[in-house]
Amino acid sequence: MSTIADVAREAGVSKATASRALSGSPQVSAATRQRVLDVALELGYAPSTSAVSLATGRTRNIGVILPHVDRWFFAEVLEGIQESLLERGFDLTLYDATPGSIGRERVFTELLARKRFDGLIAVGLEPAVNELQSLLSLGRPVVSVIGTEESTSLVALDDSHAAGLATSHLVALGHRRIAFLGGTSSTHWPHVESARYEGYERVMRESGLDAYVSRTPAELSMPAGYEAAVDLLSDSSQRPTAVVGACDEVAIGAIIAARRLGLLVPSELSVIGIDDHVNAEMFALTTLRQVPREQGATAVELLMRHLDDPTLEPIAISIRPRLVVRNSTAAPSGATPAAVRDSGLSRVTNA
Repeated sequence: MSTIADVAREAGVSKATASRALSGSPQVSAATRQRVLDVALELGYAPSTSAVSLATGRTRNIGVILPHVDRWFFAEVLEGIQESLLERGFDLTLYDATPGSIGRERVFTELLARKRFDGLIAVGLEPAVNELQSLLSLGRPVVSVIGTEESTSLVALDDSHAAGLATSHLVALGHRRIAFLGGTSSTHWPHVESARYEGYERVMRESGLDAYVSRTPAELSMPAGYEAAVDLLSDSSQRPTAVVGACDEVAIGAIIAARRLGLLVPSELSVIGIDDHVNAEMFALTTLRQVPREQGATAVELLMRHLDDPTLEPIAISIRPRLVVRNSTAAPSGATPAAVRDSGLSRVTNA
């Protein structure tokens, strides 16, 4: 079995330099690091985690906190994080912090305090003040995916822009009676839902459609979207001709409700969502695409920057979505749609 001494000898460097190169230390040049990595791969050498930790003071492990492991968005973000960490030779410790659970309380009061990680990525937590203080008191860099935290680096969708673009798409098609479906006072993601509603309301008012602004509450799930849409669409005298779903799951629930009520989508009701959920294509849902895996990978990139430079100030990266037009939206009967502009995909950063 090859040792660090074998790697150092073959690479023409000292054992200390070889160790630093394999641990990812910024004190080693890129050329030297690559030479050491190539030799290590050729010899089949893999440094032990404990040895690296003793040599560098780092665990080569990143903690990831999720509120839900089985929901589409969070599972996709997690895959992006894991792929990016594996490329860098880092391990991952997953903490399931389901809102309102005893397990979540233990994560913040007990498990995180053990500090078995170099940094943390918190996904969609919208943490309470005391929880955020617990994270920051650990003395480890923290990057958030979704949220409003100014004290941590942040990767998030520009939610207001997304909902505004969704609404603009419907207005351009000729719709006037456009309803917003989704969001409750008890949600675990108040910032996301309020920002999306704000984007919808802003475009409606800018388009002179103040009289038609309406919001039907619903949890962000397919069953909740279905139930709320049944109530919204049952009254033919007040029925909207188009619906902006707070997310794709709510929008898909609305499509199912419309079909159950005998309404044709999109000739009698247009529906648009936000996310580009894994099931969006199956329901031919027009939506605003975000790419959760990219958000996970970007969070890892930010965290690595903080590990390399502990003095780095928090960075916020806002991801702008892309309009994906499918068959769930069309001009209402008798309307002449205006040209619809695809916003493209871009990022705005204050870094």
